[in-house]
Amino acid sequence: MLFLHEIHEVVGARAEAFEEAFRKTWLPALARDQGARLLYFLHHAHGSGPSYQVVTITAIRDGVAWQRLADRVASGDLAGWAQDLDELRHDVSAKLLVPLPWSPLREVDLAAVPVGGEEHEPSIYMEDTVWPFEGQLEEYVRRSGTHYAAEMARAGEAGRSLLRIEAGFRTAFGSHRRREIVLWQKIVQPGSLKALLTREVPPEYKRPGTWMHDALELRDRWQSKLLRTARWSPWH
Repeated sequence: MLFLHEIHEVVGARAEAFEEAFRKTWLPALARDQGARLLYFLHHAHGSGPSYQVVTITAIRDGVAWQRLADRVASGDLAGWAQDLDELRHDVSAKLLVPLPWSPLREVDLAAVPVGGEEHEPSIYMEDTVWPFEGQLEEYVRRSGTHYAAEMARAGEAGRSLLRIEAGFRTAFGSHRRREIVLWQKIVQPGSLKALLTREVPPEYKRPGTWMHDALELRDRWQSKLLRTARWSPWH
């Protein structure tokens, strides 16, 4: 299973048209092929980073399905749509992701993904993009599962976790930076964001044995984004 992750830098005055282009064209167009489905359409929350930035994640069954989709966008039924879409954004960057061995999300039943654009309450996700030290990529993959994911699961069971890990990804070979990990986490207690943003991390969360402390052996650079699903995003 491949996951196409795209970051769109949208023209502010055309933001609504950009969203409608995905809802009215991309979403149903993917439904005409059994190999791909749009999972997420998310806005980068205003005040938390770049303006008018949208993140989309499309699930693709395999390399053959990716080739069909690429051909549709390059010279098939989606070519005109892609050209028109470029009038609504300044730029787009993309990468193919594959699930980590411990990721809760590894396979997607594509036939079960909603394609009708039904509306719902939005959700907030925290996307952490991590760059392990040189030579520490595979160790980070391993320990992010045995340590971080396990630590978060215990906190969730105790009812004291802000986040729930829904997926862990790495970049597919040849598609982007090699030493990059993406942690996909749903905010399950939005009210707790205030404490996260206004207070220093308590000492007990930084002592030896915690992920915040021990992971510094493997990396000390990452980027967190707060992303809000559109009301029609198939997954939310």
